[in-house]
Amino acid sequence: MNSKRSLLVIALLFISFLVYQQWQIDYVLPKPAATQETTVVNNGSDTPTSSSTAVTNVDNQTTGRVISVESDVLSLKIDTLGGDIVDSNLLKYDATLNSTTPFSLMQNDNNLVYVAQSGLIGKNGIDTPAARAQYQISGDSFKLEDGQDQIKIPLTLEKDGVQVIKTFTLSRGSYAVEVDYQITNHSGQAIELQPYAQIKHTLVDHSTNLAMPTYTGGAYSSSETNYKKYSFEDMQKANLSINTKPGWVALLQHYFVTAWIPDQNAENHLYSSTNQQFAFIGFRAPTTVIADGSSQTINSKLWTGPKLQNQMETVAPHLDLTVDYGWAWFIAKPLFKLLQFIQSIVSNWGLAIIGVTIVVKAILYPLTKAQYTSMAKMRMLQPRMQELRERFGEDKQRMSQEMMKMYKEEKVNPLGGCLPILLQMPIFIALYWTFMEAVELRHAPFFGWIQDLSAQDPYYILPLLMGGSMFLLQKMSPTPVADPTQQKIMTFMPVVFTIFFLWFPAGLVLYWLVSNVITIIQQQLIYRGLEKKGLHSRGKK
Repeated sequence: MNSKRSLLVIALLFISFLVYQQWQIDYVLPKPAATQETTVVNNGSDTPTSSSTAVTNVDNQTTGRVISVESDVLSLKIDTLGGDIVDSNLLKYDATLNSTTPFSLMQNDNNLVYVAQSGLIGKNGIDTPAARAQYQISGDSFKLEDGQDQIKIPLTLEKDGVQVIKTFTLSRGSYAVEVDYQITNHSGQAIELQPYAQIKHTLVDHSTNLAMPTYTGGAYSSSETNYKKYSFEDMQKANLSINTKPGWVALLQHYFVTAWIPDQNAENHLYSSTNQQFAFIGFRAPTTVIADGSSQTINSKLWTGPKLQNQMETVAPHLDLTVDYGWAWFIAKPLFKLLQFIQSIVSNWGLAIIGVTIVVKAILYPLTKAQYTSMAKMRMLQPRMQELRERFGEDKQRMSQEMMKMYKEEKVNPLGGCLPILLQMPIFIALYWTFMEAVELRHAPFFGWIQDLSAQDPYYILPLLMGGSMFLLQKMSPTPVADPTQQKIMTFMPVVFTIFFLWFPAGLVLYWLVSNVITIIQQQLIYRGLEKKGLHSRGKK
């Protein structure tokens, strides 16, 4: 396979990949069967119930007093009605490139409702579909001070002899918020409570594009599956209803995630539900029975922040899989580790991409050399192949047999040029998903006009350079394509690729450009070596 035909293989694989991923996004949706026990949210009520009977929310109060809590990385707003987190700002991430405004993940306004709710339901629950618990706290603003490692925010409530302290704990440098209940029962009888937590999000239309698809929707982990997306469309078709010991629920968006993590040693029920405006995904913990005169502590965690793999894997099993590399994860993960390592040395993600490209091309060099050597031998055999066509032109089977015999005698593999291409495409796809998912590359600058390697080149310079390098590589291929149709296709191939790459992340285009430049250099070095051996020159005759 000569290098020009290799470009056709690249194009076919590349376009097939884009079509496949779009088809996956649009049509391949998990459709679990709805079970008899589902969690219902009706008539605006935010409190789940196990009953299938509609419950009317008669409570007209929608908010209590909102307090603010700030650590070194998080700024939260907590509503004392229910103790819900109604706003989260990520202080280390800007909203837009070069903005002084922090990125807002959760919010509660007319444009978007995205909040983390939690409470205690059950026989003696303090949260009901009719009324949420109203907590008390002294003060309106709390901040992690210098020298502190943690800050605790206790919300208190007393009802019918039961005292509940709902405590939010923020730790320095962490996006994991501990949400604990300490329940003391002095009611004169045993009480039964069931903790729940859920993420409420406005139902939004699924939108994406072929070059840079992103996902906003649910996900969960259970004992049956380490990680699975559960989109808003899935929720509308069938309620999620799974009993599991380890597991969590989450709401994903590009680079960021909010996830509720219950006690991993308890049998929890994962659920989802929707109404006309909102989607809910959450968990219900087992019912807790607290005897009169005793206390019980119930623990859970909320992750609200960027998809930081190293931190998330310590918070909950498989939470790091929300950084979704797709089927190429086994390549993407070590590539990202290599990318991080090189970046730690050069302190520039663009230079790290160039470094990764050099490493990949160096690893593939033996195959690349075999590819061009095979191409040179194939050129040597062109006169004999033409002779076979003339002798056995009408007998296709005999001609095929004679050609295979000739390949065997000359020790030539006619498919020897395919393997490097087939190996490059999974690497390219893995890097593609790395740029789509790795928050470390968000707003990461290179040099000059490239200030965000995760976004497209604003002036399209890198795509044009990439197209030029592809055209040059094509022209430097020593054997022209004889077929006129193939000639026309090859002429337009750099143009087609350039158009595709206009909307790709600049970092990915940089990888392909550097890869082309290295291929050109390798090609020249290999052919010069072959010329010295006389193989290349004989093939050109």
